Amino acid sequence: MTVCRLAAIRMTQGLVAIERSVRLDPRTQHSATHMNHLAMGSYLCRDYEAAIAAAKRAIREHPEFPNTYRWLAAALGQVGRIEEAKEALEKAIAVAPAAFEMYVRQRVPWHRPEDYTHMLDGLRKAGLPEE
Repeated sequence: MTVCRLAAIRMTQGLVAIERSVRLDPRTQHSATHMNHLAMGSYLCRDYEAAIAAAKRAIREHPEFPNTYRWLAAALGQVGRIEEAKEALEKAIAVAPAAFEMYVRQRVPWHRPEDYTHMLDGLRKAGLPEE
C-alpha cells in the first residue's frame, strides 16, 4: 500500500469519526471546530462538493466561526463557482482579518506544505490576489 493511499484511508477514517462525533454530541462546545474539520478534511480529500456542504452547514450553525469561510471559498473556487467563492472569500477576510492573515499569508506549522499549497490554489481561484 502506498503512502498516499494510506493517508487517504486515514483521512477518510478521520472524517467518519468526526461525523460520528458531531452526530452523537451536536451541542458540544467543540462543534464549530469539528464541523470546520469536516469541511477542511473533505477539501483536502478533494471532495469539494462535500466540503461545500459541510462548510455551509457549519456556517449556518456557527456563523461567527471564521475558519470555515476560508474552506468554503477554496472549495467553491475549485469547482468553478467563482461568484459564490468571491463572496465567501470576502466574508472570510471580514469576519476575522487577523486569523485570515495567519492561516493564509503564512503557512501555520501544522499544515503540510502540500495541503497549504492546495488551499492557496482554491483561494486563488476564488479571487485571492497573488502577493
